[in-house]
Amino acid sequence: MPFKPAAVRPLMPADQAMLPSAARAALREAAAALDVAERYRNPLEMCLALAQVARCYRALQAHEAAEACLGHALRWAQTLGAADQAVEILCLLAEAGCALAEQARGSDSRRRYAALERTRDHAFEAAALVGRVADPQWEIKVLLRVSDVLDRCGDHDDAVELQSRAMRLMYGPETGLDPVDAAAAAAGTAVFEA
Repeated sequence: MPFKPAAVRPLMPADQAMLPSAARAALREAAAALDVAERYRNPLEMCLALAQVARCYRALQAHEAAEACLGHALRWAQTLGAADQAVEILCLLAEAGCALAEQARGSDSRRRYAALERTRDHAFEAAALVGRVADPQWEIKVLLRVSDVLDRCGDHDDAVELQSRAMRLMYGPETGLDPVDAAAAAAGTAVFEA
């Protein structure tokens, strides 16, 4: 019986496959740093190196490869037990999933739906975990970042809820500012009472 290779999808759009660029050079450097990190198997170094490789893949529009690297980085961050690192990786995973969904728009609805579901899962996990980070100002930035991803995914209600949570952290309950109205104002929409 003749050998039949498995069907594969390219890592990135064909028009970018062989172009030399600064992004490719950065990917080579990140891969070299990952090789060094793999030699020592230090969880923090592995997490940082994998995240950098993923960022380079995203710059090359290779979102699936970026998502795979980030999944490995998340496992290393969880091994490390560092909430800050796990939250950052979850945000990157949510952004990569959203980019995958946007890339699949109009072509493969099952693939797009799966990417949107993964994006939401990562975004909600980041929002749940962000209360454990060391810097309260960064907590606000993460909530707004995740809110933006959810809004891009069409999850407008959850996006506004996270914006409200960020507003409460920024201004506190004593300001008398209704967080829903403030979040709607930040999003450029108005909330009308019936």
